[in-house]
Amino acid sequence: MTADNHPFSRQTLILPVYLPTFLLSFGQGVVNPTLSLYVKSFDLSYAMTMFVIATAVFGNVPAGVLLAKIGQKRAMIIGTVILALSRIGVGLAVNVIQLVTFQLIGGIGVALWSLSRHAYMTQMIPITERGRSLAIFGGINRIASFSGQLVVIFLGQNLRLPFFIYAGAAIFTSGLCVFFVHDHRLTTADLPNTERPQTSALKKLLNLLQENYKILATAGLAQVCIQTIRRGRTLMVPLFASSVVGLSSKQVRQVVAISSAVDMLIFPLAGSLMDTYGRKSAMIPGFTIFATGILMMAQTNNFLPLLFATVVMGVGNGLCSGTMMTLGADLAPRDNISSFLSLWRITGDIGGNAGPFIVGSIADIWELKTSVMVLSGIGYLAVVIFWGLVPETLPDRGANNRSQIEKFR
Repeated sequence: MTADNHPFSRQTLILPVYLPTFLLSFGQGVVNPTLSLYVKSFDLSYAMTMFVIATAVFGNVPAGVLLAKIGQKRAMIIGTVILALSRIGVGLAVNVIQLVTFQLIGGIGVALWSLSRHAYMTQMIPITERGRSLAIFGGINRIASFSGQLVVIFLGQNLRLPFFIYAGAAIFTSGLCVFFVHDHRLTTADLPNTERPQTSALKKLLNLLQENYKILATAGLAQVCIQTIRRGRTLMVPLFASSVVGLSSKQVRQVVAISSAVDMLIFPLAGSLMDTYGRKSAMIPGFTIFATGILMMAQTNNFLPLLFATVVMGVGNGLCSGTMMTLGADLAPRDNISSFLSLWRITGDIGGNAGPFIVGSIADIWELKTSVMVLSGIGYLAVVIFWGLVPETLPDRGANNRSQIEKFR
Protein backbone atom coordinates (compact mmCIF):
# COMPACT_ATOMS: atom_id res chain seq x y z
CA MET A 1 0.00 0.00 0.00
CA THR A 2 1.38 3.42 -0.91
CA ALA A 3 0.72 6.98 0.15
CA ASP A 4 -1.50 7.57 -2.85
CA ASN A 5 -4.21 5.12 -1.81
CA HIS A 6 -4.62 5.35 1.96
CA PRO A 7 -5.43 8.10 4.49
CA PHE A 8 -2.35 9.72 5.95
CA SER A 9 -1.57 11.10 9.41
CA ARG A 10 1.87 12.23 10.53
CA GLN A 11 1.21 10.55 13.87
CA THR A 12 1.76 7.20 12.14
CA LEU A 13 5.41 8.22 11.62
CA ILE A 14 6.21 8.98 15.26
CA LEU A 15 7.24 5.53 16.51
CA PRO A 16 8.59 3.91 13.32
CA VAL A 17 10.44 6.98 11.94
CA TYR A 18 10.59 10.13 14.04
CA LEU A 19 11.59 8.65 17.42
CA PRO A 20 14.25 6.31 15.94
CA THR A 21 15.57 9.25 13.94
CA PHE A 22 15.80 11.32 17.12
CA LEU A 23 17.81 8.63 18.90
CA LEU A 24 20.31 8.08 16.09
CA SER A 25 20.71 11.80 15.44
CA PHE A 26 21.29 12.32 19.16
CA GLY A 27 24.08 9.74 19.01
CA GLN A 28 25.50 11.35 15.90
CA GLY A 29 25.31 14.73 17.62
CA VAL A 30 27.39 13.42 20.52
CA VAL A 31 30.05 12.11 18.12
CA ASN A 32 30.22 14.77 15.38
CA PRO A 33 31.74 17.78 17.22
CA THR A 34 35.02 15.96 17.82
CA LEU A 35 34.91 13.11 15.27
CA SER A 36 37.51 14.71 13.00
CA LEU A 37 39.65 15.62 16.04
CA TYR A 38 39.49 12.00 17.26
CA VAL A 39 40.53 10.56 13.90
CA LYS A 40 43.30 13.13 13.49
CA SER A 41 44.61 12.19 16.96
CA PHE A 42 46.00 9.04 15.28
CA ASP A 43 48.66 11.36 13.75
CA LEU A 44 47.03 11.57 10.32
CA SER A 45 47.14 14.32 7.70
CA TYR A 46 43.97 16.27 6.88
CA ALA A 47 43.45 14.18 3.73
CA MET A 48 43.91 10.87 5.57
CA THR A 49 41.60 12.05 8.35
CA MET A 50 38.88 12.69 5.77
CA PHE A 51 39.63 9.38 4.03
CA VAL A 52 39.16 7.37 7.22
CA ILE A 53 35.83 9.08 7.87
CA ALA A 54 34.85 8.70 4.20
CA THR A 55 35.27 4.92 4.07
CA ALA A 56 31.70 4.65 5.35
CA VAL A 57 30.43 5.54 1.86
CA PHE A 58 31.45 2.11 0.51
CA GLY A 59 28.72 0.55 2.64
CA ASN A 60 26.04 1.80 0.25
CA VAL A 61 26.53 -0.85 -2.42
CA PRO A 62 26.03 -3.95 -0.24
CA ALA A 63 23.27 -2.11 1.66
CA GLY A 64 21.32 -1.43 -1.53
CA VAL A 65 21.51 -5.10 -2.53
CA LEU A 66 20.45 -6.29 0.92
CA LEU A 67 17.51 -3.89 1.13
CA ALA A 68 16.02 -5.26 -2.09
CA LYS A 69 16.22 -8.80 -0.69
CA ILE A 70 15.21 -8.47 2.97
CA GLY A 71 12.68 -5.62 3.01
CA GLN A 72 12.52 -2.37 4.93
CA LYS A 73 11.85 -3.59 8.48
CA ARG A 74 14.65 -6.16 8.55
CA ALA A 75 16.99 -3.63 6.94
CA MET A 76 16.24 -1.09 9.68
CA ILE A 77 16.82 -3.63 12.46
CA ILE A 78 19.99 -5.16 11.00
CA GLY A 79 21.33 -1.74 10.05
CA THR A 80 21.01 -0.29 13.55
CA VAL A 81 22.57 -3.37 15.18
CA ILE A 82 25.53 -3.21 12.76
CA LEU A 83 25.85 0.51 13.47
CA ALA A 84 25.95 -0.09 17.23
CA LEU A 85 28.67 -2.73 16.96
CA SER A 86 30.74 -0.56 14.64
CA ARG A 87 30.60 2.46 16.98
CA ILE A 88 31.87 0.30 19.82
CA GLY A 89 34.68 -0.82 17.52
CA VAL A 90 35.63 2.73 16.59
CA GLY A 91 35.63 3.74 20.24
CA LEU A 92 38.01 0.89 21.10
CA ALA A 93 40.26 1.23 18.02
CA VAL A 94 43.99 1.44 18.62
CA ASN A 95 45.23 1.88 15.04
CA VAL A 96 44.17 3.24 11.66
CA ILE A 97 43.38 -0.20 10.19
CA GLN A 98 40.83 -0.81 12.92
CA LEU A 99 39.36 2.65 12.41
CA VAL A 100 38.92 2.07 8.66
CA THR A 101 37.45 -1.40 9.19
CA PHE A 102 34.84 -0.28 11.69
CA GLN A 103 34.01 2.84 9.66
CA LEU A 104 33.30 0.61 6.66
CA ILE A 105 31.13 -1.73 8.72
CA GLY A 106 29.33 1.27 10.19
CA GLY A 107 28.72 2.61 6.69
CA ILE A 108 26.82 -0.57 5.81
CA GLY A 109 24.69 -0.16 8.93
CA VAL A 110 23.93 3.52 8.35
CA ALA A 111 23.13 2.89 4.69
CA LEU A 112 20.74 0.03 5.50
CA TRP A 113 18.93 2.17 8.05
CA SER A 114 18.83 5.34 5.92
CA LEU A 115 17.79 3.70 2.65
CA SER A 116 15.02 1.65 4.24
CA ARG A 117 13.75 4.62 6.24
CA HIS A 118 13.71 6.87 3.14
CA ALA A 119 11.88 4.22 1.09
CA TYR A 120 9.41 3.68 3.95
CA MET A 121 8.60 7.40 4.13
CA THR A 122 8.36 7.76 0.35
CA GLN A 123 5.72 5.03 0.24
CA MET A 124 3.83 6.25 3.29
CA ILE A 125 3.68 10.03 2.71
CA PRO A 126 1.55 11.61 -0.08
CA ILE A 127 3.50 14.01 -2.28
CA THR A 128 1.40 16.99 -1.17
CA GLU A 129 2.35 16.29 2.47
CA ARG A 130 5.94 15.35 1.77
CA GLY A 131 7.60 18.72 2.23
CA ARG A 132 6.18 19.31 5.71
CA SER A 133 6.63 15.69 6.81
CA LEU A 134 10.25 15.54 5.71
CA ALA A 135 10.96 19.01 7.06
CA ILE A 136 9.69 17.76 10.43
CA PHE A 137 12.01 14.80 9.95
CA GLY A 138 14.88 17.18 9.22
CA GLY A 139 13.92 19.27 12.24
CA ILE A 140 13.95 16.23 14.49
CA ASN A 141 17.43 15.49 13.18
CA ARG A 142 18.49 18.99 14.16
CA ILE A 143 16.85 18.98 17.59
CA ALA A 144 18.37 15.60 18.41
CA SER A 145 21.79 16.56 17.07
CA PHE A 146 21.72 19.75 19.12
CA SER A 147 20.72 17.78 22.22
CA GLY A 148 23.67 15.45 21.68
CA GLN A 149 26.02 18.38 21.20
CA LEU A 150 24.83 19.91 24.47
CA VAL A 151 25.51 16.66 26.31
CA VAL A 152 28.98 16.26 24.84
CA ILE A 153 30.07 19.66 26.18
CA PHE A 154 30.10 18.07 29.63
CA LEU A 155 32.23 15.08 28.62
CA GLY A 156 35.45 17.02 29.01
CA GLN A 157 38.41 16.00 26.85
CA ASN A 158 37.35 12.35 26.40
CA LEU A 159 37.16 11.68 22.65
CA ARG A 160 36.20 7.98 22.87
CA LEU A 161 33.18 8.04 25.18
CA PRO A 162 30.83 9.63 22.56
CA PHE A 163 31.02 6.48 20.41
CA PHE A 164 29.68 4.29 23.21
CA ILE A 165 26.78 6.69 23.79
CA TYR A 166 26.00 6.49 20.05
CA ALA A 167 26.09 2.68 20.21
CA GLY A 168 23.56 2.67 23.05
CA ALA A 169 21.21 4.91 21.06
CA ALA A 170 21.49 2.57 18.06
CA ILE A 171 20.63 -0.50 20.14
CA PHE A 172 17.53 1.20 21.55
CA THR A 173 16.53 2.21 18.01
CA SER A 174 16.70 -1.39 16.80
CA GLY A 175 14.19 -2.31 19.52
CA LEU A 176 11.77 0.37 18.32
CA CYS A 177 12.05 -0.97 14.77
CA VAL A 178 11.21 -4.50 15.95
CA PHE A 179 7.93 -3.42 17.49
CA PHE A 180 6.70 -0.45 15.48
CA VAL A 181 7.87 -0.71 11.86
CA HIS A 182 5.53 -2.43 9.40
CA ASP A 183 7.17 -3.83 6.29
CA HIS A 184 6.01 -2.28 3.02
CA ARG A 185 7.54 -4.27 0.21
CA LEU A 186 6.48 -3.79 -3.37
CA THR A 187 4.94 -7.07 -4.51
CA THR A 188 5.50 -8.70 -7.87
CA ALA A 189 2.02 -7.67 -8.95
CA ASP A 190 2.86 -4.03 -8.28
CA LEU A 191 5.83 -4.07 -10.65
CA PRO A 192 5.97 -3.88 -14.42
CA ASN A 193 7.47 -6.86 -16.19
CA THR A 194 10.90 -5.25 -16.59
CA GLU A 195 11.17 -4.69 -12.83
CA ARG A 196 9.99 -8.07 -11.52
CA PRO A 197 12.28 -10.09 -9.28
CA GLN A 198 13.58 -12.35 -12.04
CA THR A 199 15.40 -9.38 -13.57
CA SER A 200 19.03 -9.45 -12.44
CA ALA A 201 20.24 -6.82 -9.99
CA LEU A 202 22.89 -5.63 -12.47
CA LYS A 203 20.35 -5.23 -15.25
CA LYS A 204 18.02 -3.32 -12.93
CA LEU A 205 20.85 -1.00 -12.00
CA LEU A 206 21.84 -0.40 -15.63
CA ASN A 207 18.21 0.22 -16.59
CA LEU A 208 17.81 2.65 -13.72
CA LEU A 209 20.95 4.55 -14.69
CA GLN A 210 19.81 4.73 -18.31
CA GLU A 211 16.34 5.95 -17.36
CA ASN A 212 17.55 8.57 -14.88
CA TYR A 213 20.92 9.74 -16.16
CA LYS A 214 19.68 13.31 -16.71
CA ILE A 215 18.41 13.51 -13.15
CA LEU A 216 21.66 12.14 -11.77
CA ALA A 217 23.75 14.47 -13.96
CA THR A 218 21.91 17.59 -12.76
CA ALA A 219 19.94 17.16 -9.53
CA GLY A 220 22.36 14.38 -8.56
CA LEU A 221 25.37 16.64 -9.12
CA ALA A 222 23.72 19.34 -7.00
CA GLN A 223 23.10 16.71 -4.32
CA VAL A 224 26.81 15.85 -4.41
CA CYS A 225 27.67 19.52 -3.87
CA ILE A 226 25.16 19.98 -1.05
CA GLN A 227 26.27 16.93 0.89
CA THR A 228 29.87 18.06 0.38
CA ILE A 229 29.24 21.34 2.16
CA ARG A 230 27.02 19.76 4.82
CA ARG A 231 29.60 17.12 5.65
CA GLY A 232 32.33 19.71 5.24
CA ARG A 233 30.66 21.88 7.85
CA THR A 234 30.55 18.95 10.28
CA LEU A 235 34.19 17.99 9.77
CA MET A 236 35.93 21.23 8.86
CA VAL A 237 34.46 23.57 11.49
CA PRO A 238 36.06 21.62 14.39
CA LEU A 239 39.38 21.34 12.56
CA PHE A 240 39.34 25.03 11.59
CA ALA A 241 38.33 26.10 15.10
CA SER A 242 41.08 23.99 16.66
CA SER A 243 43.96 24.41 14.17
CA VAL A 244 43.43 27.96 12.85
CA VAL A 245 41.52 29.79 15.59
CA GLY A 246 43.15 27.80 18.41
CA LEU A 247 40.06 26.83 20.41
CA SER A 248 40.00 24.03 22.99
CA SER A 249 37.85 20.94 22.39
CA LYS A 250 35.29 22.34 24.86
CA GLN A 251 35.10 25.64 22.96
CA VAL A 252 34.81 23.74 19.67
CA ARG A 253 31.82 21.86 21.08
CA GLN A 254 30.25 25.14 22.20
CA VAL A 255 30.56 26.68 18.72
CA VAL A 256 29.07 23.59 17.10
CA ALA A 257 26.20 23.47 19.62
CA ILE A 258 25.23 27.14 19.14
CA SER A 259 25.30 26.80 15.35
CA SER A 260 23.12 23.70 15.59
CA ALA A 261 20.69 25.52 17.90
CA VAL A 262 20.13 28.16 15.21
CA ASP A 263 19.74 25.39 12.62
CA MET A 264 17.11 23.79 14.83
CA LEU A 265 15.13 27.01 15.35
CA ILE A 266 14.92 27.80 11.62
CA PHE A 267 13.78 24.40 10.31
CA PRO A 268 9.97 24.90 10.69
CA LEU A 269 10.09 27.42 7.84
CA ALA A 270 11.44 24.86 5.39
CA GLY A 271 8.43 22.54 5.19
CA SER A 272 5.94 25.37 4.88
CA LEU A 273 7.97 26.99 2.10
CA MET A 274 8.39 23.71 0.19
CA ASP A 275 4.73 22.67 0.30
CA THR A 276 3.37 26.19 -0.34
CA TYR A 277 5.75 27.86 -2.76
CA GLY A 278 7.77 24.95 -4.12
CA ARG A 279 10.91 23.04 -3.24
CA LYS A 280 13.21 25.65 -4.77
CA SER A 281 11.82 28.40 -2.52
CA ALA A 282 13.68 26.80 0.37
CA MET A 283 16.68 25.35 -1.46
CA ILE A 284 17.96 28.37 -3.38
CA PRO A 285 17.98 31.03 -0.62
CA GLY A 286 18.93 28.51 2.06
CA PHE A 287 21.97 27.09 0.31
CA THR A 288 23.07 30.58 -0.77
CA ILE A 289 23.12 31.66 2.88
CA PHE A 290 24.86 28.42 3.86
CA ALA A 291 27.66 28.90 1.30
CA THR A 292 28.07 32.52 2.39
CA GLY A 293 28.53 31.43 6.01
CA ILE A 294 31.31 29.04 4.95
CA LEU A 295 33.01 31.84 3.01
CA MET A 296 32.80 34.07 6.10
CA MET A 297 34.44 31.37 8.23
CA ALA A 298 37.52 31.43 6.01
CA GLN A 299 38.11 35.05 7.05
CA THR A 300 37.91 34.49 10.82
CA ASN A 301 40.74 34.18 13.34
CA ASN A 302 39.08 34.37 16.76
CA PHE A 303 36.09 33.02 18.68
CA LEU A 304 33.30 35.56 18.05
CA PRO A 305 33.69 35.99 14.25
CA LEU A 306 33.92 32.20 13.90
CA LEU A 307 30.77 31.82 16.00
CA PHE A 308 28.92 34.36 13.83
CA ALA A 309 29.95 32.59 10.62
CA THR A 310 28.76 29.23 11.94
CA VAL A 311 25.46 30.82 13.01
CA VAL A 312 24.97 32.03 9.42
CA MET A 313 25.61 28.44 8.26
CA GLY A 314 22.96 27.28 10.74
CA VAL A 315 20.41 29.72 9.32
CA GLY A 316 21.07 28.52 5.77
CA ASN A 317 21.05 24.82 6.56
CA GLY A 318 17.96 25.11 8.76
CA LEU A 319 16.09 26.79 5.93
CA CYS A 320 16.93 23.74 3.79
CA SER A 321 15.75 21.14 6.29
CA GLY A 322 14.50 18.02 4.50
CA THR A 323 15.01 19.45 1.01
CA MET A 324 17.29 16.74 -0.37
CA MET A 325 15.14 13.89 0.94
CA THR A 326 12.02 15.61 -0.40
CA LEU A 327 13.60 16.15 -3.82
CA GLY A 328 14.79 12.53 -3.99
CA ALA A 329 11.34 11.24 -3.02
CA ASP A 330 9.68 13.50 -5.62
CA LEU A 331 12.01 12.35 -8.40
CA ALA A 332 11.85 8.61 -7.56
CA PRO A 333 9.93 6.51 -10.14
CA ARG A 334 6.89 4.93 -8.46
CA ASP A 335 7.77 1.44 -9.70
CA ASN A 336 11.37 1.41 -8.47
CA ILE A 337 11.54 3.57 -5.35
CA SER A 338 14.13 1.68 -3.31
CA SER A 339 16.65 1.29 -6.13
CA PHE A 340 16.37 4.95 -7.15
CA LEU A 341 16.76 6.13 -3.56
CA SER A 342 19.82 3.91 -3.24
CA LEU A 343 21.36 5.75 -6.21
CA TRP A 344 20.22 9.08 -4.76
CA ARG A 345 21.91 8.26 -1.47
CA ILE A 346 25.09 7.20 -3.26
CA THR A 347 25.27 10.57 -5.04
CA GLY A 348 24.88 12.29 -1.69
CA ASP A 349 27.50 10.12 -0.05
CA ILE A 350 29.94 10.79 -2.86
CA GLY A 351 29.72 14.42 -1.85
CA GLY A 352 29.45 13.73 1.86
CA ASN A 353 32.62 11.63 1.88
CA ALA A 354 34.73 12.11 -1.24
CA GLY A 355 34.15 15.88 -1.21
CA PRO A 356 35.68 16.47 2.23
CA PHE A 357 38.57 14.15 1.27
CA ILE A 358 39.34 16.44 -1.67
CA VAL A 359 38.99 19.50 0.53
CA GLY A 360 41.29 17.85 3.09
CA SER A 361 43.86 17.24 0.36
CA ILE A 362 43.72 20.94 -0.55
CA ALA A 363 44.33 21.78 3.12
CA ASP A 364 47.44 19.57 3.12
CA ILE A 365 48.79 21.22 -0.04
CA TRP A 366 47.92 24.81 0.83
CA GLU A 367 46.05 25.60 4.07
CA LEU A 368 42.71 25.10 5.79
CA LYS A 369 41.50 28.59 4.83
CA THR A 370 41.95 27.77 1.14
CA SER A 371 40.04 24.50 1.48
CA VAL A 372 37.19 26.29 3.28
CA MET A 373 36.93 28.80 0.42
CA VAL A 374 36.77 25.92 -2.07
CA LEU A 375 33.98 24.41 0.04
CA SER A 376 32.04 27.66 -0.23
CA GLY A 377 32.44 27.67 -4.00
CA ILE A 378 30.99 24.15 -4.16
CA GLY A 379 27.93 25.45 -2.31
CA TYR A 380 27.41 28.30 -4.78
CA LEU A 381 27.74 25.80 -7.66
CA ALA A 382 24.85 23.79 -6.20
CA VAL A 383 22.68 26.92 -6.08
CA VAL A 384 23.36 27.60 -9.77
CA ILE A 385 22.41 24.02 -10.71
CA PHE A 386 19.18 24.11 -8.71
CA TRP A 387 18.28 27.50 -10.15
CA GLY A 388 18.86 26.72 -13.81
CA LEU A 389 18.77 22.96 -14.38
CA VAL A 390 16.44 21.28 -11.88
CA PRO A 391 12.65 21.54 -12.43
CA GLU A 392 10.21 22.34 -9.64
CA THR A 393 8.77 19.06 -8.32
CA LEU A 394 5.83 20.28 -6.23
CA PRO A 395 2.51 19.60 -8.02
CA ASP A 396 0.80 22.69 -9.44
CA ARG A 397 3.93 24.81 -9.19
CA GLY A 398 4.99 25.89 -12.65
CA ALA A 399 3.65 24.40 -15.86
CA ASN A 400 3.27 20.63 -16.05
CA ASN A 401 5.90 19.91 -13.45
CA ARG A 402 5.38 16.12 -13.66
CA SER A 403 5.91 16.18 -17.42
CA GLN A 404 9.09 18.18 -16.80
CA ILE A 405 10.32 15.47 -14.46
CA GLU A 406 9.58 12.77 -17.03
CA LYS A 407 11.44 14.75 -19.68
CA PHE A 408 14.26 14.92 -17.17
CA ARG A 409 14.77 11.14 -17.31
